[in-house]
Amino acid sequence: MTFSLGEHGVRAVVLDIEGTTTPIAFVTGTLFPYARAHLRVFLAELPPADAHEILHALARDHRDEVSRGGTPPAWDPAAPATAVSFVEWLMDRDRKTGGLKRLQGRIWARGYADGTLRGEVFADVPPALARWRAGGALIAIYSSGSEQAQRLLFGSTAAGDLTHFIDRFFDTAVGAKTVGASYRRIARELGLAERELLFVSDAGAELRAAAEAGCQVVMAVRPGNAPASDQAAPSIATFDDLVA
Repeated sequence: MTFSLGEHGVRAVVLDIEGTTTPIAFVTGTLFPYARAHLRVFLAELPPADAHEILHALARDHRDEVSRGGTPPAWDPAAPATAVSFVEWLMDRDRKTGGLKRLQGRIWARGYADGTLRGEVFADVPPALARWRAGGALIAIYSSGSEQAQRLLFGSTAAGDLTHFIDRFFDTAVGAKTVGASYRRIARELGLAERELLFVSDAGAELRAAAEAGCQVVMAVRPGNAPASDQAAPSIATFDDLVA
């Protein structure tokens, strides 16, 4: 299908990353293994100021897990190296917690800085960002990955630095992606009505939350994505189908 931003009154395009702008395989096969492989050394080398910030966030994650009835490994917040088992426990369960995402973002920053990591996006993404921007639309990213991690990914693609096309980066500091209030908050921060936002994602639960909040939604059907079995939203296989 072809979706015209202008005909639908869309003034901002809000994009998920994994499975939408970026292959799932890059996240699961490159970023996550890199963070796990470098976790122990990174924690051991943390300067005191950085350690305080990250360990405080991880301690909050730990309390939240326990309050929900989980049994995460115990660790000593005063000793960074002892957090390894807890962080790996979170990774094994694909948690989207603030402390974990902040830590992963810091580890990935080293990889991007030394050239080991380079952001990956689908080939249709750079021209689409340029086209939407030329058409006057705002462009935002909303991902469970930290804002820092988002900027690193889009700032180091094979097509160059794409961050100049993107007006805002949102992470779960605005709320969970499966909660409608998160999308209403994004609309407020962009200064727009919910109906003026188009949210594009590969996740049905996220699209339903955005639609319930009053946003327009489109599902991204990309290579490597899981089949959508219960999604009533219109779908696209390429950003070429989102025209200004």
